[in-house]
Amino acid sequence: MTKKSLRFRVGLALLAVLAVTISIAATQNHTFSARDKAFYADARTISFVRPGLDLKIVSAEVAADGTIRATVRIADPKGVPLDRDGIVSPGAVAMSFIAAYIPQGQTQYVSYTTRTQVSNITSKSAIQAAADTGGTFTKTADGEYVYTFRTKAPSGFDANATHTIGVYSSRLLKEFDLGTNFASATYNFVPGGGKVEAVRDVIKSATCNKCHGEINAHGGARRGVEMCVLCHTPQTVDPDTGNTVDLAVMAHKIHAGSKLPSVQDGGKYQIIGFNNTVVDYSKVGFPPDIRNCEVCHVQKGPDAASQANRVNAANRTACGSCHDNIDFAKGDIHIPQVDDANCTTCHYPEGVREFDISVKGAHTIPERSTQLPGTVFSFVDVKDFVAGKNPTVTFTVKDNKGNPVKPSALTALSLVLGGPTTDYTNYWSESALAAPSTADGRATYTFTRPLPADAKGSYTLSMEGYRTITIRSFGNLPVTVRDPGKNFVKTFSIDNSPVAQRRQVVSLAKCNNCHINLSLHGGNRNQIEACVICHNPANTDAARRPAAQAPNESVHFGTMVHRIHAGNKQIRDFTIFGFGGSVNNFNSVGFPNELNNCAACHVNGSEQLPLAATLSDVQDPRSFVPLAGPATAVCSGCHVSKDAATHFIRNSSSLGESCTVCHGPATDQAVSKVHAK
Repeated sequence: MTKKSLRFRVGLALLAVLAVTISIAATQNHTFSARDKAFYADARTISFVRPGLDLKIVSAEVAADGTIRATVRIADPKGVPLDRDGIVSPGAVAMSFIAAYIPQGQTQYVSYTTRTQVSNITSKSAIQAAADTGGTFTKTADGEYVYTFRTKAPSGFDANATHTIGVYSSRLLKEFDLGTNFASATYNFVPGGGKVEAVRDVIKSATCNKCHGEINAHGGARRGVEMCVLCHTPQTVDPDTGNTVDLAVMAHKIHAGSKLPSVQDGGKYQIIGFNNTVVDYSKVGFPPDIRNCEVCHVQKGPDAASQANRVNAANRTACGSCHDNIDFAKGDIHIPQVDDANCTTCHYPEGVREFDISVKGAHTIPERSTQLPGTVFSFVDVKDFVAGKNPTVTFTVKDNKGNPVKPSALTALSLVLGGPTTDYTNYWSESALAAPSTADGRATYTFTRPLPADAKGSYTLSMEGYRTITIRSFGNLPVTVRDPGKNFVKTFSIDNSPVAQRRQVVSLAKCNNCHINLSLHGGNRNQIEACVICHNPANTDAARRPAAQAPNESVHFGTMVHRIHAGNKQIRDFTIFGFGGSVNNFNSVGFPNELNNCAACHVNGSEQLPLAATLSDVQDPRSFVPLAGPATAVCSGCHVSKDAATHFIRNSSSLGESCTVCHGPATDQAVSKVHAK
């Protein structure tokens, strides 16, 4: 066949595919979200390319001679078959395969497909689980291929053991400005026939995704915990550092990061990966308390894993990953343990008391102890909430059982006023510890500072405080714990105009996908609506920052939160001086989700332009733009370079910011579009 006739036939095939896809597109709706680049692509491009990748392993086998085969089907999101070579459908699809099994009586995989990794640092070598290389593809139908592994199962392999094939793939669509589409799939089977009994299901991907968005690694192609556990087993070691990459150890150590005893003693926790890339986890901070094991090991609800209760089974591998200063062999810190047989003798799953040596008891978080009586604030009434007058607030403080608590019994109790709600620029706080109370628990406090004489619109009242409680910890030893109340937040009109709530930008529920129980300043501030009263456009850390460390840093909520979450992506220092002269550096913070996934935190499209016309300029003395417009203030939270600052300045004037001209919702450079994946 001549090259000309080959090109002609390929052209006819492409036209046929185009005709089919346009026909299907005419009757089916695309399901791309505003997070996807495809959402903004030209309709004809979408109809032709049909971006996305659906991957499924249809069947698998291990023949008597050890030959491993897997049948895989690749299609676009509408089910139209794809060509692996990208000739008769847009975008070549690369696939890599892993074959592993769970030995009888064991709980972790052993991979048939391995490689020898030699360290350039130590010259040591290690056998590592990896993808197969050198296998062959046979096309059996449109979009369906049989992959025959080059690797064979060894003679005498256990045909009655659970075997799993994993495949990770990528569809390259960069020529259409649609990036690379990724997909992974796994398939469990027993070569000798019969039901799959042994599985590894300790943590669901959905649990990881609450914080990580979509759990993936190694460039994005390997997705889901089901894929990770095929290679990240005791079988695989990093020869550069000597560290295992067994997921049970590695995941614990990564999330414990800065809290690891070895790190706090001056060491580092690192894994050296492809191309000698050093990945240092020594500064990772788990958003909630690291003792909150149930955050990942979910045992109830739709995200519960069938083996999640293994978190309660004490063993040297899992326990030693966080408590990495224990040498079980030598008996350092812990009595010697040559195996796991006796671990549960002392560390049984759950005891009858908090803080005992059971697994659950040993991980009791003091601030969540059932010994705490609770502190509950309730708003009753407010009088004289009028410009120029001193508001009088009636409230109650009770414990969880409803028993009254005198304000004077608290360690701290403050009422905070802020306004206007169009954008807080004026706030103050007064202690209400001395507020008199009645027998039924009603307390009354009158502000010493009046509302501004020229105040208009709506102002917000918030309450915060805590009791200091002594509880009994391990060995019946006393431990002092703060028992804070949930902030109550109420908004009132000063001038009889309709009550205008402060705009909602983020939600506490979204924050708690990672933080679980977000609370700051010793637990005192625990509602976003309370945080933004103080963290307003006019506020900086000037009251706490030493003069020698000038200029001051903005603590405006929008600016500050963006800079915190973009910590390790910043090219500038971001340090805030707090109460008691505390120095809070966020340069090592890493957002576990994609940083451009604005919707992970924002609600109701609040990240889109234009922003409300009532927003104030932001005091940001330490940045390139010391007095920043509202859009500049939040965008410069992530985009901190001098080039970005020049862009902000050139597009701002005494009339305001012109950001919406280029970045408005209907533009080519809309906020949602430039942040799309």
